[in-house]
Amino acid sequence: MSPKALDLDRIVKVIADEMRQRTDRGKVAHYIPELARVDPRQFGLAVIDVDGKVAAGGDADVPFSIQSISKVFTLTLALGMIGDRLWRRVGREPSGNPFNSIVQLERERGVPRNPFINAGAIAVTDVIVSGHQPRESLGEILRFMQFIADDPAIAIDQAVAASEKRTGFRNTALANYMKSFDVIENPVDFTLGVYFHHCAIAMTCRQLAMAGRYLAHGGRNPSTGLSVVSAERARRINALMLTCGHYDGSGEFAYRVGLPGKSGVGGGILAVAPGKASIAVWSPGLDEAGNSHLGRIALERLAQATGWSIFG
Repeated sequence: MSPKALDLDRIVKVIADEMRQRTDRGKVAHYIPELARVDPRQFGLAVIDVDGKVAAGGDADVPFSIQSISKVFTLTLALGMIGDRLWRRVGREPSGNPFNSIVQLERERGVPRNPFINAGAIAVTDVIVSGHQPRESLGEILRFMQFIADDPAIAIDQAVAASEKRTGFRNTALANYMKSFDVIENPVDFTLGVYFHHCAIAMTCRQLAMAGRYLAHGGRNPSTGLSVVSAERARRINALMLTCGHYDGSGEFAYRVGLPGKSGVGGGILAVAPGKASIAVWSPGLDEAGNSHLGRIALERLAQATGWSIFG
């Protein structure tokens, strides 16, 4: 079914109304103090179709910490910098383990399984840091986010970044372990500082859906026609989002929703309906795998109502 044949406004409103009434909301990420304070009753959804029309519902204009969703955009930047040489330092396979597992990293001699688990995203961040001071690297990431979302107001939540740094002991362990195998080239503190800060970028569902449009439309912005990445690279990033974007819940997400997606422990999910729409949903409560509980249910409802699953 084409986007033009759908009443996206009505579909989004129905889904937002249902999610607002549900009591099974999951649990907020308690291990990051700033995220533990977020009201779990919030829910937002934004869908942007090929013509740039926005259908939004609930708390779609409330900023939240995008956390691991930023890994999609740092992966895009790192591939732009060194191309397929990136895959010498990080794999492309689903992990089947928690996103912050150190056991798997030890078994695989310091090479992270994919760029969306924490170790993999730290290795990707290290690529961006190479040749720059941390502040320059972070500025490049933030400018890229502002560019693709067409919104210079997007910023880093400094309180969340500081909270992550204070409690990021396991990420520090992962980075030091990779450093021992030369997977991390820069000083660990430099790379982790940039990593903690890009995970703390705050965006609304509307901004996040805007930022993801290049992945829904063959690597280009459909409004301007400007290319962000090649069509081939957009397909491959989408493939990684489908297979690895929800940690050890990726198979369940593909089974239920059938769209490429990337979650974050702030409760957000960026999803892509190739050729049709970019979608962002936010509900702070998480399931046991660290993915938004109501966010996944809402995207399942959306895929059913639109017929957008890539599996038909």
